[in-house]
Amino acid sequence: MVASSQKDQQGLIDAGKVISEIRDEMISSTKPGVTTKELDEIAERMFKKYGAESAPLKTFNFPGYTCISVNEEVAHGIPGKREIKDGDIVNIDVSGSYKGYYVDTGRSFLVGEGSSEISKLLDVTEHVFNEGLKQFKAGAKMNMVGRSVYRTAKQFGYKVIKNLTGHGVGSSLRDAPDHIFSYYLPWDNELFKNGMVIAYEPFVSTIDEEVYEKEDGWTLVTKKGGYVAQIEHTLIITKDSPIIVT
Repeated sequence: MVASSQKDQQGLIDAGKVISEIRDEMISSTKPGVTTKELDEIAERMFKKYGAESAPLKTFNFPGYTCISVNEEVAHGIPGKREIKDGDIVNIDVSGSYKGYYVDTGRSFLVGEGSSEISKLLDVTEHVFNEGLKQFKAGAKMNMVGRSVYRTAKQFGYKVIKNLTGHGVGSSLRDAPDHIFSYYLPWDNELFKNGMVIAYEPFVSTIDEEVYEKEDGWTLVTKKGGYVAQIEHTLIITKDSPIIVT
């Protein structure tokens, strides 16, 4: 989507406030002993309260309102009976539509007291995200995002998950462009346009560069068993710094 009008921009900002509030409430409710299904039920109540819709449920018939991934799970985790434990790394991913506008957001975080390895990974992921964020400007090449993300992660001794990417969003959960890569591809030289709406979501890893799908047909896990962290926000591209709506 290209948010070419003030109406579109405000619609995305309003949607961002709703979906971000759901994300934040789920994160604050993630305590040892709670199940991922109970967290998803919080999202269900809030989606209904605001008259918003879950994008994965509506678009893909996903078996949950949100994606909740724990430890070895990287993305698209199905809410269920799994209990959260102290020291877990959890990723909560909330995407939804509000009054016709779609936004996508998520974050990995540590529950309670955990290993210094996870804490460092989360700190580096934030740094990686912020360095890549600087590349989102109208007229800039999309592949500069991947170059910045990959180089920054490598500087700290980390890798990126190459088969998970950002994407366009706004009028649906998956708008053009299809991919915002987390590593440099010379041929990927399309330019960002003013008003383009992007879900930016680099995944930083301790040892893995790929994930694979479990037998459930949804959950993505690491091949080597390393930790992975992600930050995701929906952005509106401008000539200067992007507008972060989530």
